[in-house]
This record gives sequence, C-alpha cells and structure tokens, in this order.
Amino acid sequence: MNQIKKLLIIGFVWPEPNSSAAGGRMMQLISIFKENGFEITFASAAQDSDFMADLSEFGVDKKSIELNSSSFDDFISELNPDVVLFDRFMIEEQFGWRVIEKCPNAIRILDTEDLHCLRTARQKAFKEKRSFEILDLLSEEVAKREIACILRCDLSLIISEFEMNILKETFKINENLLFYLPFLVDKMNEGDLLKLPSFENRKNFVFIGNFLHEPNWNTVQYLKEAIWPFVKKDFPEAVLEVHGAYPSQKVQQLHQPKNGFYIMGRAEDANEVVKNARVVLAPIRFGAGLKGKLLEAMQCGTPSGTTSVGSEAMYDDLPWNGFIEDDPEQFSKKAIALYQDENLWKEAQKNGIAIINKCYQKSNYSNELLLLVNSLLIDSKSHRLHNFMGNLLQHHAFKSTMYMSKWIEAKNKI
Repeated sequence: MNQIKKLLIIGFVWPEPNSSAAGGRMMQLISIFKENGFEITFASAAQDSDFMADLSEFGVDKKSIELNSSSFDDFISELNPDVVLFDRFMIEEQFGWRVIEKCPNAIRILDTEDLHCLRTARQKAFKEKRSFEILDLLSEEVAKREIACILRCDLSLIISEFEMNILKETFKINENLLFYLPFLVDKMNEGDLLKLPSFENRKNFVFIGNFLHEPNWNTVQYLKEAIWPFVKKDFPEAVLEVHGAYPSQKVQQLHQPKNGFYIMGRAEDANEVVKNARVVLAPIRFGAGLKGKLLEAMQCGTPSGTTSVGSEAMYDDLPWNGFIEDDPEQFSKKAIALYQDENLWKEAQKNGIAIINKCYQKSNYSNELLLLVNSLLIDSKSHRLHNFMGNLLQHHAFKSTMYMSKWIEAKNKI
C-alpha cells in the first residue's frame, strides 16, 4: 500500500481567490496535489482575513506559524512533509533554512507567482520615464535575492514563458530547475457562449483588480487621466466601473459619476461583474507574470483591451480577445469600436475561447508536474548533486539567514 505523501505549503498570505489572481492560482495548485492524493497543510504567518478561502472545505489543514521562531522547527519536525512549497521567494528566505535543517529530504518547490524582479525593474524604469531593458534586471537588488532562491530550491514554478526565457537566457538557470505552469482553467466551446449574457444584454466598460498590487493602481490612474478623456470626447455616454479589493482613499478620490467614472470597490462576485460588462479595459504599463483579470474576461466571454505588457506571454500569437494597444488615443478609439461593433465583439469572444483551449488546459501541465515531483521524491540526491550553484548558495545563505533569524528571536524574548 502506497504511503500518503504530505505537502506543506508556506504562504505569504492566506489565499483569497476572489481578491487576486495569486489566490486563484494557489487554489489551482492545491487542487492538483489534492487530486493526486497528497495530504496538504497550509501554513502562514499572515493574519486571517475576512475574504480568505475556507481551506477546510478543500480538505486542507490550516496552521498559523510565527516568523523568526523556533516553534516552526517543532511544527515541521512533527509534520515531516515530503514536499514543501514556498509561496513567493520571501517565504523561502524566511523558512527555507529551517526546512533544510529539520527536513533535509523534503523536496523544496518555489512558486514564484511572477518574477518580482521583473515587475520591480519595470516599475523603476517607468518612474524614471525610460524604456525597460532586460539588462536592468542584472543590477536589480530583488533579482539577486529571487534568483538565489530559485537556485536553492529543487524546482520553481514559472507562470510565464517570457519569464522562463529570462531565467534561462539572462540568468543562465538550468531548465531542470524550472517548470512552466500557467493559470489552469476549464475547456470552453462556442456553445458555452450561449449560456453567457449576450452583446445587447451587457453594458459598460469595466476594470477589476486588487489595489494592493501597484500595477493595478497605476492602470486606473492611466485610465482616468490619459484614456478616459478621449473615450468621453467620442462616446459621451460611456461608463467605466472600477472594481477591486482594498481600494485606498487615493483610489476613492477618482470616483467621478458626472464623468462616467465609477469607483465601485470590492466586487462580491468578480465573475458576475465581468460577465455582465461589455468590455474589460486593462491598459497595464508595468508588471510581470500573467494577468488573471484578462483570462477571467475570456472565460466570461468578455472582450478586452490591453497593452503589450498586459498581454505578454498570454496568447501564443493567436488573435487577441479584443485589442492590444499602447497609445492612449488609439486605445480609446479601439475600445469604442469594440464596445459598439457587435460583429467585432463576437469575433473577439471566439478568439478568447481559442486562447483558453490552447494555452491554459490543466491536462497539458498537471500530469507532467506530478511526474516531475514524484521523480524528485524518488531521487532528489542526483538532482541536487548537479545543482552546484544551488548548493553553494544554500551553504552561505543558510548561515547568514539562520543567524539573523536566531538573533531576532533572541531579541524578541528580551
């Protein structure tokens, strides 16, 4: 009889699938491992939130842990997981050395969510009013930390093919340490569109996104200041609804009903909001990874307008689910045309289905991931032996992070 395998996920936050794409992705990962018979524990040092998923409903044990505390050592020693998944590189920095010390045989997987160094470097270039260059990454402080974490882990899950190429070509990471895993959604066909609201039964433009994420806040500013004036000039009746979790006071100040610009706050059901909108607008100017809001639009049969950064690595050169445009005036013209032209709109809907079915099918990735994890469980020694840079970084980082953490723990007891 096969022994039940144990997976420990250490989360930066508790998953909120209705608040962010990151939360949705985490639930997808949980689903993959659960379906393969893993016993899953999700641990986090974050505070509970009103919008976190009820993990017990998914058969997952929930455990609150502390930062810089040897109580984690006791917890993981008792659990003795076969696989540990770190949610974001900061979590590996904090807990990785403890996992190695107490459970050296556990397979260590990093879910990058997206490449934080890419997002940070793009944001920096944007604020400096210049174009982002790939070489910017080489001087980025976050890159040094993030790449070190990728090298220390047995496997890293990468959400974007663009980011896979950066890791292999710019940072020279061995592809044996990387696994491409995009968002995973159900297959669709044109018959599914008939179950969704029709063109004439939809209204308004919509943007949706978590405002704790800086690219989302910047996108809404850009919509308000650069794009919406062009839209209102040519289409005076236009209305844009901005939905998103955790809107700050500065977001609320953009609320201007007289100008058709509505800040709606958190959506109780994001799917319903997108499903009843006619067009999603997401002119994202910097960021990384894949944009969950644009994939959700495709699932809801809602065409979208975005930028080259927003659509990056999302569609495998298939026709986009709407339009891709970086110039604000042209963006507004294309947004109006997509909103008003039913034939154009329906064609965009079909494009979305084609993208979903080619790029985001679970069966294309989940079995391969599990085979890879199981092969690591069988022979991690050989895999680690060939990762000399990872061993080197582990040796030095282990000491520095360990002693810093122990110093903080001792200081907290005074």
